[in-house]
Amino acid sequence: MTPLFISAAHKSSGKTTVTVGLCAAFAAKGLTVQSFKKGPDYIDPMWLARASGRTCHNLDFYTMDWDEILATVITHGRGSDMALIEGNKGLYDGLDLDGSNSNAALAKLLGTPIILVLDARGMTRGIAPLILGYQAFDPGVPIAGVILNQLGGSRHEAKLRAVIEHYTDVTVVGAIHRNPRLEIVERHLGLIPSNEDAGSNDKIVEIGKTIAAQVDLERLLEFAAAAPPLPTVTVPRTKSKPGSKVRIGVARDAAFGFYYPGDLEAFELAGAELIFVNTLSDSHLPDLDGLFIGGGFPEIQMQSLEANTALRSDIRESIASGLPAYAECGGLMYLCRSLSWDERRCNMVGVIPADVVMHKRPQGRGYVRLRENENGLWPNPPVEKSEIAGHEFHYSNLSNVEKPFRFAYNVTRGTGVDGKHDGIVINNLLACYSHQRHTRQNPWAQRFVEFVRQCTADHHDGAENRKDAVY
Repeated sequence: MTPLFISAAHKSSGKTTVTVGLCAAFAAKGLTVQSFKKGPDYIDPMWLARASGRTCHNLDFYTMDWDEILATVITHGRGSDMALIEGNKGLYDGLDLDGSNSNAALAKLLGTPIILVLDARGMTRGIAPLILGYQAFDPGVPIAGVILNQLGGSRHEAKLRAVIEHYTDVTVVGAIHRNPRLEIVERHLGLIPSNEDAGSNDKIVEIGKTIAAQVDLERLLEFAAAAPPLPTVTVPRTKSKPGSKVRIGVARDAAFGFYYPGDLEAFELAGAELIFVNTLSDSHLPDLDGLFIGGGFPEIQMQSLEANTALRSDIRESIASGLPAYAECGGLMYLCRSLSWDERRCNMVGVIPADVVMHKRPQGRGYVRLRENENGLWPNPPVEKSEIAGHEFHYSNLSNVEKPFRFAYNVTRGTGVDGKHDGIVINNLLACYSHQRHTRQNPWAQRFVEFVRQCTADHHDGAENRKDAVY
């Protein structure tokens, strides 16, 4: 199994739609398709997972070691006929001047052929120097073919094909004509997640059929088959963490859906049974030892969240009584007193004594680095002076804070809650604007499960002591 890397000259070129369509088209041919997404992203992987029928996994130089990236591709690519990696931003874009964390660097690491998606609106002869420049910039980057996107019609397509054939040696493997029906609607954080779009399955089928008709799927399979095998790397065998089973609730619904599949797998390997909670329709929490509320779009569902007063009250009382909990971004917003957006204000859970205000511009965006301090709750903290690599993307901040928070993290890069700190600590709750990812560098899911197990044991010991005292 060798993946194909779907990249672009710049962001918003349509590579997500193309990759979703390729996943659906190959799956419709009866192939088992495995998708991957470069960088920190929750929304695109939701669409890719729906299109392929298999969970999509992220590959990120910032949070993962190189051999961990290779191991992820090898492990999750097993049993697939076709693997597709969707890039982020442009082919050569990245954090560092040397491009060491770019899409090109990832493709070179994996030895993966690149299919470049080019938004060709308004272009004819100018497409040739664009392709030639991308080839010449780094001759070691394997650009195997291009897919022309947003074409104005058959005449436009014919002109572009003639120019590319005359001036370059790159194969045109697809030409997609402009079609508003293929667009996946966007809003402030990017595409609308597939878990909110009731018509997402129909949309994926339509995109898949269009891609199958306008892209040479057989040629893509030939590119993948001719590529060198993936580099050899030892894939570590992960064993379950010894200890008693704990039941951890995970909020998953139209309001909260930002979870890395690898993190949920790490929970289970650490000995957690995951119980999914719908914050929009469940009236009470089930019997739980811990609670995880990830990111999402609570502002879109704020009226429905407010209307579910029974669950909000149950969560508030449970955390006040010591239930171990972890919340990220949207989860943090939900646990505050209120949420204001677009001239509306709705009451939220009220565990965190602050109000959330949505803004038109991002208040925190990009990669973050956190240094855990003495207020951290979870066992086995990182070694002294080491930092946790994560990411944030939020349009909200906190206002009307009643009193200074106790924070678990000092922010050395990024914004967090107040520009200097993140990780609000209240009882056994840790709530962050930053998103963490369970990796070798930061085994946070395992740490949280161990913390839940500790709290559960302490609770049982306390109950036994009280029983002994009574009797």
